Amino acid sequence: MLDAYALIRPMMMKLDAEKAHRLTLKLLKSPLAALLGGGDDAPELETVFMGIRLPNPVGLAAGFDKNAEVPDAMLKLGFGFVEVGTVTPKPQQGNPVPRIFRLMEDEAVINRIGFANDGADIVTRRLSERRAASRMGKIGINIGANKTSEDWIEDYCNGLKRFSGLGDYYTINISSPNTPGLRSLQTRDALKPLLDRLLAVREQMSKVRRPPLLVKLAPDLSPAECEDIAELAVHYDIDGLIVGNTTIGRPGALRSPLREESGGLSGAPLRTMALDNLRRMRALTGGRIPLVGVGGIASGQDAYDRIRAGAAVIQLYTALVFEGPGLVRRIKRDLTALLRRDGFTNIAQAVGTESR
Repeated sequence: MLDAYALIRPMMMKLDAEKAHRLTLKLLKSPLAALLGGGDDAPELETVFMGIRLPNPVGLAAGFDKNAEVPDAMLKLGFGFVEVGTVTPKPQQGNPVPRIFRLMEDEAVINRIGFANDGADIVTRRLSERRAASRMGKIGINIGANKTSEDWIEDYCNGLKRFSGLGDYYTINISSPNTPGLRSLQTRDALKPLLDRLLAVREQMSKVRRPPLLVKLAPDLSPAECEDIAELAVHYDIDGLIVGNTTIGRPGALRSPLREESGGLSGAPLRTMALDNLRRMRALTGGRIPLVGVGGIASGQDAYDRIRAGAAVIQLYTALVFEGPGLVRRIKRDLTALLRRDGFTNIAQAVGTESR
């Protein structure tokens, strides 16, 4: 069934990107989704990330399932964990369409969606119903701020409170390029009060276990900004950093005529940039903060490169557009082979070994 994507891919690529995505979600909600399967995971892939036990380190990045419609279907596809969102407190339509562009020649996507989502109330209901029915896998919730909000920090705090008990971890998305000014929250002067408020809220959420809190970073940060963020992450003992988001840059090698569309670029052209940024954050944090590697991952070798550069786990999304659901199984298979080739009996043993 997984190979069937090769048959429907030409049809999907002829559709508008957003329409194709909506069709994909409908298929994942249908009985056909039961035919999908990620296969059994090799024991070498099992890992513990931020205290969360995962069957494998391959996660679905935020953006695919913005409204928590199909998290269990994606887990059945073979992902070790799924991150839903970005979700804002109030429903948000996002930017005008068209707002997603496939760069076919580059295996990349440009999007300027702008946190379009159903809002916290509806997503909370879906996640509550899901938790009542199934606890088959681990779910992260990616939280954002409404574009027109007068207090973005309050939006993040409200989101964290609203989803209390529904996520296995929470991601603060302050790096989307499609909400004007949002990335300014990554500066030291803005990030410090945000973390102060968020960590205070988290302390009130659970007396038994503090839910892990991650911050998602842009790939376009300057060296000085990276240093500031790393220093604050270590100071506040942040549970993890996601490195990183889409880029506003346009690598010179892009071939698609759509390359000048505004928005965040994701996919294969980010591979080198994202890997370099991961290495930088690993060095700056001294390995004390768990890292998630994201951006341009489309193979087991890509995943292994991030693991060895310091990522505890990885996430992907754009490569699924071009490779289809069978990609998850292939990455896990090839990652397992690479671990065995190099004598690692567990994925955690390989984390950060590139610098040794």
